[in-house]
Amino acid sequence: MNKWIIGFSLLCCVACNKSAPMLSKLPNDAVILAFGDSLTYGTGASAQHDYPAILAQLTGREAINAGVPGEISQEGRQRLSAALDEYQPNLLILIHGGNDILRQIPADQTRDNLKAMIAEAKQRNIQVVLIGVPQFGLVFLHSAEIYSEIAESEKIPSDLETLPKILATNELKSDTVHPNDQGYQRLAENIAALLKQQGAL
Repeated sequence: MNKWIIGFSLLCCVACNKSAPMLSKLPNDAVILAFGDSLTYGTGASAQHDYPAILAQLTGREAINAGVPGEISQEGRQRLSAALDEYQPNLLILIHGGNDILRQIPADQTRDNLKAMIAEAKQRNIQVVLIGVPQFGLVFLHSAEIYSEIAESEKIPSDLETLPKILATNELKSDTVHPNDQGYQRLAENIAALLKQQGAL
């Protein structure tokens, strides 16, 4: 009996680790909208080394850079609808909230704004991927808690580890809160890997 229980438990663990892909495959002419603040814009990168430009090369799909340096999530929430209407993307990659953290805007406000942006995309049947931003401090080990909460509640794919790891590595940073060319390359590669894992590529 004990052996049966142990075997069944192991089987359940394996099944849990093999979760079904959450994204549908992007057509070859798909448009990816990379939306966010300076991390999307590419502050700290040389020309054509922002992550959307690299992601376009890696995926073979058009990737629009809709990053605005210094933007807080409330401003992004107000801006997103027009961007979705203009570009009509198949996929939204959302990296936002870093400036909220730096300005110590209450996390509840940031959470509400991010969830509203995700809802805006979902209403248009646009798939969404969320990238977690670390809680800036002496050590960049984890994304701020709201990102895992949002990814779980909204049931969307997320990468909560890449940006914290990049911003904890001096060789991948241009300053304290922005990657350099190598850092943005790493970000784009990991997003492409996530898209492939989740069935989009």
